[in-house]
Amino acid sequence: MRLLIAFMWLLHWLPLPILGRFGVAVGSLLFIAMPTRRAIALTNLRLCMPELTERQRVALARQHFQAYSRSVWERSILWWSSEARLNRLIKKVPAFPGQQIAAKPTILLCPHFVCLDVAGAATAMEISASSMYVQQKNAAFDQALRAGRSRFKPPKLFTRQDGIKTILRALRDGLPYFMLPDMDFGEKDAEFVPFFGVPAATLTATARLALAAKAQVIPVIATFLPNYQGWQVTYYPAWDDYPGDDITAATRRMNEFIEERVREAPAEYFWTHKRFKTRPQGEASFYNQHK
Repeated sequence: MRLLIAFMWLLHWLPLPILGRFGVAVGSLLFIAMPTRRAIALTNLRLCMPELTERQRVALARQHFQAYSRSVWERSILWWSSEARLNRLIKKVPAFPGQQIAAKPTILLCPHFVCLDVAGAATAMEISASSMYVQQKNAAFDQALRAGRSRFKPPKLFTRQDGIKTILRALRDGLPYFMLPDMDFGEKDAEFVPFFGVPAATLTATARLALAAKAQVIPVIATFLPNYQGWQVTYYPAWDDYPGDDITAATRRMNEFIEERVREAPAEYFWTHKRFKTRPQGEASFYNQHK
């Protein structure tokens, strides 16, 4: 792992078009070499995009592997390049909403698109924020990841064991919470709401946090700019009347927003995650063959 990290450090000196194409080439190989992850991605795409032909889904899955691989290697730029270089490569649309964030408690909602680390870096160059962090199994990679994500304004990192009270305290102290809301963590603190029409165990934490902290929710999504020119980070308007008085409806609204963004950049969503792993009682798994 230390050799891999050293290799990534060397890669950050490359022009982005060369590094990006390298990532695409590696992703094409991984699409062939990782049949289990490929099968998970195709299962998700069959569930979420039945209107596509199988050939179209296979092509989209391959593009996803290429995009995910790009995002991993291009992370070297986020970790080691100068702030000036990052500012040249990251296009913020619109400008960073710093005054709006400072005005009241804020949840920055960042769904699992492959460039989410770019959204994190773009935000960290502007303000300190808090976020949930899962310690990596490899100590060297964990150290590199923490250092890369902490090189600008220092973040406050929580674990799932810290509980919601620590997040609420940080929100009330004026520290925005960078939230990744769309993975399947089981039935605890989740409800089955549709995601592309399929019931998905979805954390209700976004709505519950917004209600408890009287926080605004500002979605932020990073995607690739065309022709290896860099990345675009879009800060969407804060959601009006959110969460309202119906947590389930608010959670459904969140999933609908994510669906709309996925359709805008379908290859860049995290399709290799078992998004529909947890099923309602009595319903068979979609992924039995992918254990």
